[in-house]
Amino acid sequence: MSKDELIFCPLGGSGEIGGNMNLYAYGNDEDQKWIIVDTGVSFADDSIPGVDLIYPDPGFIIDKKKDLLGIILTHAHEDHIGAISHIWPDLKCNIYATPFTAVLIKEKFREKKIDITANLKIVKLNGNIKLGPFEIEFVTLTHSILEPNGLIIKTPDGYILHTGDWKVDPNPLIGDKINEKKLKEIGDDKVLAMICDSTNIFNPGRAGSESDVRESLLKIMSLKSKKIIVTSFASNVARMESVFYCAEKINREVSLVGRSMHRIFKAAKQCGYLNNVKDPIDPRDSKNIPREKMVYLCTGSQGEPMGAMKRIIKGIHPDVFIEKGDTIIFSSKIIPGNEKKLYSLHNDIVKQEVELVTEETDFVHVSGHPNRDDLKDMYNWVKPRSIIPVHGEHRHMNEHIKFAKEMQIPHSLRVEDGDIVRISPGENPQIIDKAPSGRMYLDGSVAVGENSQSIKERRNLSQNGYLEITLILNNNGKLNRPVISYRGIPERTFDDKIIFEMEDNIFNTCRSFSIQNKNQEKNLIDSIKQNCRKIIKDKTGKKPYTNINITRI
Repeated sequence: MSKDELIFCPLGGSGEIGGNMNLYAYGNDEDQKWIIVDTGVSFADDSIPGVDLIYPDPGFIIDKKKDLLGIILTHAHEDHIGAISHIWPDLKCNIYATPFTAVLIKEKFREKKIDITANLKIVKLNGNIKLGPFEIEFVTLTHSILEPNGLIIKTPDGYILHTGDWKVDPNPLIGDKINEKKLKEIGDDKVLAMICDSTNIFNPGRAGSESDVRESLLKIMSLKSKKIIVTSFASNVARMESVFYCAEKINREVSLVGRSMHRIFKAAKQCGYLNNVKDPIDPRDSKNIPREKMVYLCTGSQGEPMGAMKRIIKGIHPDVFIEKGDTIIFSSKIIPGNEKKLYSLHNDIVKQEVELVTEETDFVHVSGHPNRDDLKDMYNWVKPRSIIPVHGEHRHMNEHIKFAKEMQIPHSLRVEDGDIVRISPGENPQIIDKAPSGRMYLDGSVAVGENSQSIKERRNLSQNGYLEITLILNNNGKLNRPVISYRGIPERTFDDKIIFEMEDNIFNTCRSFSIQNKNQEKNLIDSIKQNCRKIIKDKTGKKPYTNINITRI
C-alpha cells in the first residue's frame, strides 16, 4: 500500500480574490478522505452579460463525494459561503459552522426551499469537530463580520492552520478578540503549513480597528445638520452597531434600508448580538420624523443596480429621498473593478448638492484583511514551517512569498486553482498534480460552465446584435419575399439598400439549392447565414448573431 499523504487543493480563491473553495485530503490511494473549507462566490462584470454570480466548478470533489466528510465554513461572507446552496445538492454532506454563519446558511437554503436542518451542524466558538483523520479546532479571529474563524486542522502527520479572512483588531467592538493564546500554543514546531490570506500584502502597517472608525464617524456625523445616509457592507455588524451608537449620541433615529441590512440585523439579534441598540425605525414611518433627526443605514455601497443607495440617489426609492444639504457617507472600500459605477454614482450625488463623504476624503472605513504588521504578528505566533498564500491574485501571492522569506519562513509555495499540493510526507509542500478546475456561472437560476454556448451567444448578441431571417415557401416550393428583422445593429447604416441586397443574395442562394429537398436545408441555412453576415459586416462593421428559419406553407 502507498503511504498516507496530506493533500491541499484550492478550487477557487487562489490567483483571484473571491470564490474561495479549498479541499484537504488525508490517506492513501485506496482510502483517502476529503473535507471542503468554504464554498464562495465572486461577482460577474460586464464581460459576462446576464450573469451575476460565479463560483468554483465543484466537479472534482463531486466525483469523490463518497469519501467527503463534510463542508466547514470559516465565516459568513459571500465569497466564502455564497455557493453553498448551489453546490450542496450534488454533495449531500454535513455542513459545519458557528452560530451566526449557520443562521445565514439556513436563510440561503430556505430561499431554495431546501430543509438543511439535519445536515447543518452548529459548532460553538473555539469549538472542535472530529471528521475521520481530521480533528478540526475553530479559532476565533477578528475580521469585518461576526464570528470569523481560523481552522487548526490536526492530522496524524501534523497541523495545518487555515486562516480564512482575518486581521488583528485590538478592539473589534462586537464579538471576541483574536484568540492569540490558542495560536501561540500551536506555534511550537507543530504547524506544517499555514494557508494564509494575502489580500492586503502590499499595505504597510496595520489594517486598523473598528473602534477608530467609530470615533471618526461620530466626529463627522455630529457636524451635520440635515439628513444623514450611511451605506456600508451589510455584513459588517460592528459598523452597523457604530452607526446606531453615533446616532444615539447625536440624538437621531436609525432606519435600516435594504433587504440585506434587515437580514443581517435580524441574524445578529438572533445570535445574541446588538442587544444594546435601539430598535430601528421603519423607512415608511421615517417620513414623519424631521430629516435632521434621521440617519439611514443602506445597502448598495458598491453601486449595485438594485441596492438601496442607487435607488435613493436616482430618486426611485419609495420611502427615502435626498435633498440639498443632506450628507451621504460611503463607509466602505471601493472594491477594484467597481470604480467606474461608483464614481458615476458619486457624481450624481454631488450634482444634487448633497455632501459626499468617502474613504478618499475622510477616515470612514478600515479593511478586514491583514496588513504587513498584522501578518508579522501571525507569523511570530504560529511559526509555520511552510506558507501557502491564498485569497489573492498572483501578484498578491507572489509578494506574500517574498514577505515570508523576509520573515525567515523555511518554505513557501505559490499555487493556483486546481493545483494538488502534497504537504506531507516531505520537507516542504510540493505541487504533484492538477485537478480539473474552472468556474460555474449562475445564469438566471441555472448553473452553466464558463464555455457554455449560451454565454458565448449572449456575448455575441451584446457586442454585435441580432439578425433573423425567415424564408417562407409555398406548396410549390416557391420562395416568397423573406422576412428580415434585426436588433442591436447600428440603424443609421442599416437602410433599405442593405435589406434589398440581402434579399437578392437570398434569392440567388436559394436558386443554387433544391429548396424542396429537406436534406439540403442545413447547407442552405449555413450559406444564407454566412452571406448575410458578410453583407452586414461590410456595411456596419458588425457580425450579428444570425438565426435562419424556414417555414413551409
